[in-house]
Amino acid sequence: MSRTTLPFADRSDAGRRLAAALTHYANNPAVRVLGLPRGGVPVASEIALALKAPLDVFVIRKLGVPGEPELAMGAIASGGVRVLNYDVIERLRIAPHAVEAVALREGLELTRQLRSYRPRAELLDIKGRIVILVDDGLATGATMRAAVTALRKLIPARIVVAVPVGAREICAVLDQEADEVVCLYTPHPFKAVGRWYRDFRQTTDDEVARLLNLSV
Repeated sequence: MSRTTLPFADRSDAGRRLAAALTHYANNPAVRVLGLPRGGVPVASEIALALKAPLDVFVIRKLGVPGEPELAMGAIASGGVRVLNYDVIERLRIAPHAVEAVALREGLELTRQLRSYRPRAELLDIKGRIVILVDDGLATGATMRAAVTALRKLIPARIVVAVPVGAREICAVLDQEADEVVCLYTPHPFKAVGRWYRDFRQTTDDEVARLLNLSV
């Protein structure tokens, strides 16, 4: 497939096309749109604009096992959410003080990110709302799955995972974990998210902040 025939020109194009599949949520005061940083925010911004819904960023930080940072023992997220994988913690006999040390370090980074992204201190009110959780694509799905788990702690009425493109099997897994999954394109073989965009340049912190400021 040539670059000129790829499904999406860029993240904004993907967001507009994804919004067209979410029109049943337009003008609903209960809807909130959350983008996963950084690449999910430009997609989410277009959706929020089209649906006339508030936009925010949902930052999630993995809690890596000491000495094995790629192995997650939990996660923390916007809204003061903490999710722990007790099976991993108990199996590896990770001491409570070690868990707290990692959580403190990642919490500082989460706070730094939030301050750089948006002016308000608190996440949008989520309890009892319809939350559309957006990223620019799903490869392994690990971040999105953690985000869905963390978001459940904030007691939304409904979680809708919305992505322009994703691996078929990952979208199927998330369909069992979220209340609804909207994935426009599930190519096989998938390989990588960026393969399906003509322009997949990195989203910057400044761009995330600008889009969130526009929505205030």
